[in-house]
Amino acid sequence: MQCEAPRLVIAGTHSGVGKTTIVTGLLAALRQRGLQVQSYKVGPDYIDPGYHRLASGRPSHNLDTWLAPETAIAGLFAKTAAGHDLAIIEGVMGLYDGGRSGVSSTAAIAKMLQAPVVLVVDARSMGESVAATALGYKMYDPDVNFAGVIVNRLGSDSHRVMVTEALERLGIPVLGCILRDQGLTMPERHLGLTPVTENEARETVALMGDRVERQVEVEQLVNLARQATPLTVPEPAAVPREKTVKIAVAADDVFTFYYPESLDVLAECGAELVYFSPLRDRELPAADGLILGGGFPEMFVGELAANESMRRSVQAACQAGMPIYAECGGLMYLCRQLVDFDGQAYDMAGVVPAVCQMQSRLQTVGYVEARALSDNPLCASDTVLRGHEFHFSRMTPDMTPESFPWAFEFRKVRTGACYPGGYAKDNVLASYLHMHFAGNRSAAGRFIARCAGYRDKGANSR
Repeated sequence: MQCEAPRLVIAGTHSGVGKTTIVTGLLAALRQRGLQVQSYKVGPDYIDPGYHRLASGRPSHNLDTWLAPETAIAGLFAKTAAGHDLAIIEGVMGLYDGGRSGVSSTAAIAKMLQAPVVLVVDARSMGESVAATALGYKMYDPDVNFAGVIVNRLGSDSHRVMVTEALERLGIPVLGCILRDQGLTMPERHLGLTPVTENEARETVALMGDRVERQVEVEQLVNLARQATPLTVPEPAAVPREKTVKIAVAADDVFTFYYPESLDVLAECGAELVYFSPLRDRELPAADGLILGGGFPEMFVGELAANESMRRSVQAACQAGMPIYAECGGLMYLCRQLVDFDGQAYDMAGVVPAVCQMQSRLQTVGYVEARALSDNPLCASDTVLRGHEFHFSRMTPDMTPESFPWAFEFRKVRTGACYPGGYAKDNVLASYLHMHFAGNRSAAGRFIARCAGYRDKGANSR
């Protein structure tokens, strides 16, 4: 199967260089021109894609070859890019940064997709060194299709002239020069940028689009994207149409961390997804299973605690044997209590006999392998799932660590460090693991089978 979608990667020299601001502005500018643009984010990120969606009007997709195999990622890209005028891919960290040995780096994804790369360079406190920096990134891997640079955070017109002349002497195309502008700053919090559902971001996004339209060579970027060579990807697998189970999925201002394609895999495997709000709804919808994704329960902990009706509904579903899967923020909600940054404790759903307490420092971040310590709703004992962790809270069991039903033995990919984590008992699996069902389709199938078993058990008992 051939994918001929025009595509372009916007990379950076390092984190914080302004990639998300520029990509968001570019998406807004292209949309304003009437183009249908599909966006992507390299790596395990939930927040940046929210800004993409606000700018483009479409859900953004993640491209990560640790969370899913390369063939699945290529197929995901081809499927979601089809029918659009342009695909814009935002990189992660620096161009060559990723997991161990560069797994799922921006460079690796760019080469996999045969996409031109435009490098964003932060010009603060630099003059001609910008050119030397860009040259190093260009020469580091000749297999990367290095197409040019966007110079960000220039201090003045004379600064711009100095930097662009140096780049032009090296034959490096300058595709944009953006002056410093505090008005383009996005609000941040302990997990990075504040999700778009929690701030008035539309005006900021519109301003980004205006700045990019005036200070970036948008037409040249479009032409570069159209020069990408056709990409050969595997033929998509046949998708069953029949919906066999209903799965309730928590989705509101609290629970926002989902990979769209991961949920699509559940739908492809036969699930009808029914969305609800633990924040506002009084009880769970009629369903055969429950998924609670990640998010920021610590920022809405008072409201979650006050919704006693929903908490009782979740407890009742657990006691009835409904299969429940929770990731990170979902784990925090299922615990007996959640202690916020100020040390105030709030009652949560009480499904997991533990307390989650927010910490002042990041507890862990990065790719992990998770080996199941027992059979659970997603996999059999000793099965290894790939995923990532990123959290500021710490879970403390109500019982001794030796008697607690830990879900997984985690192994950090970068360091090899191992430790127990999560909770798995009977019909419940909850942990800090974020994973992608596109890379764990058997887990999706098992969860749906468990949901069908629960449905059939209820039908037979009536």
